[in-house]
Amino acid sequence: MKRPSFQFYPADWLRDTALRSCSTGARGLWIDMICYMHEGNPYGHLKVGDKVILPSNLARMVGETLEVVQGWLDELKVAGVYDIGDDGVIISRRMIRDENLREIRAKGGKLGGNPALMKGDKVNLDVNHKVEIEDKQIPTPSSSSSSSNKKIIITCPENVSESTWNDFVALRKTKKAPVTPTVIDGIAKEATKLGWSLERAMQEMCTQGWQGFKADWLKPKDQKLTETGFARRPL
Repeated sequence: MKRPSFQFYPADWLRDTALRSCSTGARGLWIDMICYMHEGNPYGHLKVGDKVILPSNLARMVGETLEVVQGWLDELKVAGVYDIGDDGVIISRRMIRDENLREIRAKGGKLGGNPALMKGDKVNLDVNHKVEIEDKQIPTPSSSSSSSNKKIIITCPENVSESTWNDFVALRKTKKAPVTPTVIDGIAKEATKLGWSLERAMQEMCTQGWQGFKADWLKPKDQKLTETGFARRPL
């Protein structure tokens, strides 16, 4: 069933440095493109049915000249705001990732929504985007009378957006995998090997549905991956 709406995070929109580097016109075009991609098939692809929306089509749809629209598209592309699919269609990795997470959450339980927020789970996410993990220790005979369960609080890293963190926590929950400082550090180290940020690595995990993250999984032998996800062959 086609969903009438999609999640939009104003804070992410306002803090996206790549998007902020584009002109007001380019940002306005992008929000229209997002709406069209919400209707696209597959989801997150700039298509009408099976037909790719070309720059000339997009110009007519937004009521601007092809020259102006092409200039805005070039701005967005240089900034790495969108990607190009294998068939040449413009895609939003963020929208595709969100859709994959929505499907994962739907499979997480009959109650739907974010499995990490459901009652009775051992991992919960509070309003401050902190993960609370129940640390059950097996008491020794000498300490059995005084031992108790401890709560380990894992907060959202400063360089990761709230939406990406929420998606990452939900993914780990569906995989029955814990969220710990060791896990976060391991992902960050692997991301550094690619020249990626921690958030970029988490986004890729959510897009692919991966429990873990290894640089070798994404590092082609003859290509160099950039932070935006584009692969450029050496000249």
